[in-house]
Amino acid sequence: MAITGVLRPGHVQIRVLEMGPALKHYTQVLGLREVARDDKTSRVFLKAWDEHDHHSVVLREAEEAGMDRMGWKVDSPATLKRLAADIEKSGLCTELGWIDAGEQPGTGQMFRFTIPTGHVMELYAERTRLGNNCGTAGEDVNPDPWPDGQTGISPSRFDHCLLYGDDLDGTVKLFTEVLGFGMAERVMAGPDLIGAFLSCSNKAHDVAFIRQPVKGKFHHASFLLGSWEQVLRAGDILSRTKTSIDIGPTRHGITRGETIYFFDPSGNRNEVFAGGYSYYPDKPAITWHADDLGPAIFYHDRKLNEAFLSVFT
Repeated sequence: MAITGVLRPGHVQIRVLEMGPALKHYTQVLGLREVARDDKTSRVFLKAWDEHDHHSVVLREAEEAGMDRMGWKVDSPATLKRLAADIEKSGLCTELGWIDAGEQPGTGQMFRFTIPTGHVMELYAERTRLGNNCGTAGEDVNPDPWPDGQTGISPSRFDHCLLYGDDLDGTVKLFTEVLGFGMAERVMAGPDLIGAFLSCSNKAHDVAFIRQPVKGKFHHASFLLGSWEQVLRAGDILSRTKTSIDIGPTRHGITRGETIYFFDPSGNRNEVFAGGYSYYPDKPAITWHADDLGPAIFYHDRKLNEAFLSVFT
């Protein structure tokens, strides 16, 4: 197993204005499965069908939409302690601290910190495994390729987030020099870095950041589909359910992925995403220039949708 340290995005906690409409969207339209509730904190926990861990999406009812925090699973408790010490030593983060096991259901101790762009991140090593309902019990023995009873778009997993913030340089330094991510793609405005697509695995990106004069803003959470045909089917489902679509189906130049963007009832942007390429640490970073950003974001239209840049929560 070559991937060590930070393994993958583990969860995203999204603020929603009303839990009823939000749950209908995330379970019936997007097609996630509810696995737990915490009435004391007004939170509901969900997972996609091919995720074995207890949950990957947390919805919290609040007065303002957006993202509370993003979590990352690491390979072991020893790595969790090492990375926590490295983050503290770096001096790049604020509001650092340990969170007791059980703050999220089935989840061990977490280390929480605020990165230079103002986003709250969490690292954890342990989470209860529920399996993927493909006929497995305990260990993966003779599973089916997909489970019965899928609803809505039904992505296989939570894939990545795109986040907006001001101190992009500090955040990139943290992710690349402390957490061990690679820079898969970048967007430059002259000599200035304005976009970073970062990978801790062999995906085209596990998180992306865009420089904006704000802190801690949430552009979208993305969920993985298996093919371009499934992205087109997602568009049909979104239209049938009268879900607000931002743009697509289309293709990105950055990452080469096929995509459609849409909004939950609180105004949080979702994406379902397929394709892309395999990233390895020895792959040179792809560079895009801001003066020709249209095809980088929307390869087919070759022009930007203004709402894509200006609407965030």
